[in-house]
Amino acid sequence: MSRIESKLPGVGTTIFTVMSRLAEETGAINLSQGFPDYQPPQRLLDLVTKHLNLRHNQYPPMMGIAPLRHAIAEKVGALYELSVDPETEVTVTSGATEAVFCAVHAVVRAGDEVIVLDPAYDCYDPAITLAGARTIHVPLMAPQFTIDWTRLQQALGPRTRMIVINSPHNPTGTLLERADLDRIAALIADRDCYVLSDEVYEHIVFDGQPHASVTTHPRLRDRSFAVFSFGKTYHATGWKIGYCVAPADMTAEFRRVHQFNTFTTVTPMQHALAEFMTAVPEHHLGLAAFYQEKRDFFVEAMRASRFELLPSRGTFFQLADYSAISDEPDDAFSRWLTETHKVAVIPISVFYETPPDTRIVRFCFAKENATLAEAAQRLASL
Repeated sequence: MSRIESKLPGVGTTIFTVMSRLAEETGAINLSQGFPDYQPPQRLLDLVTKHLNLRHNQYPPMMGIAPLRHAIAEKVGALYELSVDPETEVTVTSGATEAVFCAVHAVVRAGDEVIVLDPAYDCYDPAITLAGARTIHVPLMAPQFTIDWTRLQQALGPRTRMIVINSPHNPTGTLLERADLDRIAALIADRDCYVLSDEVYEHIVFDGQPHASVTTHPRLRDRSFAVFSFGKTYHATGWKIGYCVAPADMTAEFRRVHQFNTFTTVTPMQHALAEFMTAVPEHHLGLAAFYQEKRDFFVEAMRASRFELLPSRGTFFQLADYSAISDEPDDAFSRWLTETHKVAVIPISVFYETPPDTRIVRFCFAKENATLAEAAQRLASL
């Protein structure tokens, strides 16, 4: 029997690992875990090889190499008309998950409370718990998954230290708009409260809609950590490289945590990304159209099925209601779908503290069209 008293007693193996493993074991098409089945741009791969052979294989600076931080600052400036100091306001991290952890631990203390909006990505709560704080879960209002402003206001208390927001939103594919940021800013205007904004899908926004970043909001910019992901942007999730943009004083605290967490991030990839961003600055501008085509292809292919697809305004995820097919809970349905019909999905209940009584699963459409077509054909047989 273990003598260790766990700091995270309620945490097991993530559902993403569980379902991907089950997909592999059963030979199922994996539309569960959010990663592409296609390669990053060839030029970027060539640049990694180049920098491996240029002896860029030792420790880089703790905050990230200067060329990459400058490239990030230039991109943020071009996209959001914001002047960002690459020396004091940009930090390269080993994935967005590390950035989330560092942001929480930079400002959250034992006894504090942090609000998250359910369904919420699964790395938020453990980071908060490990900081000795309490997670306050406020459910979004289904099926549109919009903020319940009354419940959010009621959740704010004297110990509220941070609100975590995520847009474009995983797993629902919804977006926060400028008016939502205005309301959040008004709610915390007189509070010593920070915002952690998970914006890893910033470029994957559909139908001509803008991405509302906290970096552009005059009342939230100075109290927000904005977290981004190279993995989502360059189809390279396995590289685990992200970054955080925050005001200088907040970045200083963020880096104190970062340097004793991962300390720094893989060197040749940083050099390759810096060079690629400079040489091909238009790559991220094409992502919305690239993924919208995949969303639309998958939606059209699924018309022959009995799944009811909910609107996806961003990310590379599509929610689907399976009520017309089964009354089983979503975890049991997801396992059955994977084992019997060989298509792996994610049950949405795992993103909640208290799951609602719904029949909804999440598909990932960041796959080759042939993969999506085969999956849709199998799903249409149900």
